[in-house]
Amino acid sequence: MIGDVSRDARPGDLVEVIGKEGTRFGWGLWNPKSRMPLRVVSHSLEEIDESFFETAIRRAAKLRREIHKLDEQTESFRAIHGDADFLPGMVADKFADVLSIEITNLAAWQRLPKWLPLMHECFGTQRVIVSVDQDLARIEGIPRSGGVESDSLRSVKIREHGVRYEVDFSSGHKTGFFCDQRDNRKKFGALASGRTVLDLCSYTGGFAISAALAGAEDVIGVDLDENSITMAKRNANLNSAKIKFTHADAFTWARTMIENGRTWDLVIADPPKFIHGREDETGIAKYADLNKLALQLVSPEGIYVTCSCSGQLGAGEFEQIVVTSAHRRDKRLQIFDRTGAGPDHPTLSNYPESRYLKVLWARVI
Repeated sequence: MIGDVSRDARPGDLVEVIGKEGTRFGWGLWNPKSRMPLRVVSHSLEEIDESFFETAIRRAAKLRREIHKLDEQTESFRAIHGDADFLPGMVADKFADVLSIEITNLAAWQRLPKWLPLMHECFGTQRVIVSVDQDLARIEGIPRSGGVESDSLRSVKIREHGVRYEVDFSSGHKTGFFCDQRDNRKKFGALASGRTVLDLCSYTGGFAISAALAGAEDVIGVDLDENSITMAKRNANLNSAKIKFTHADAFTWARTMIENGRTWDLVIADPPKFIHGREDETGIAKYADLNKLALQLVSPEGIYVTCSCSGQLGAGEFEQIVVTSAHRRDKRLQIFDRTGAGPDHPTLSNYPESRYLKVLWARVI
């Protein structure tokens, strides 16, 4: 849909976008090397400049710290949520005095040296970890050197709703810790007292630890990533929580437990992102398979919680996969809640993919 481009437009530039009628359409970030050459950041008909992004950073901080007052609940939250905060190409999480930043396009990489001091000021941080996926760097034309360098630190300890976690930047996924499940971890713990609990795809143990601290009778966590299991055990020790963590493939392990007739009162399945494209049938099949297996591990009238973090899988589509998986096993779901990411992960009205996390809560009948 891109027609003529000004000869002086350089990769990473903020450019004016003109519609086919010849009138101003808005403003965007230009990079001809990218899979998405033009990223529209504003549909404003008024003139904008680089101060647009500085205003966006201040607005993002106000949402988290003044409106939602997240500092009172946690030392960890999503500070910048990419396009949904009008800052495409950058995701930043606050962990105590550290900003962990993930850069995914050239324009954000170029501007980070200017943005970072303001971000530190707005979010009360002092240190930074910057990560750039090498495949994306090649596509976007992001240089291997230069830009903002990460501070020398391996990990940091945080507190969330009274629970302590260690965030390991050397081996953690994405920015090191999943802030998006913060409120869901608390909600899960509130259901766990006196129940046996299974946490499938437990990562660093958030749901399992919340359940154990809330008085669960017996808690098991399962994950394929050996580094995640190691960190989960460390997090459990930080909180003096008694949990059995198992290093295993969730699919294979679940099938073995089904054969052994094992069930739990409260089961959660929180897998990694399975869908990586709009026509990813393999990813959809994985969601169906995991939910089919996990549902068989729920005790009669037990509680089942299932998650999807695939932005290209709609909430309705995900629910249909879960419901179909239940019905094919002659089970019925009494769905009592549908949640997602916390308020530090806003959804932009013209960017529905920013509502990526879906969580379904149900009793299995």
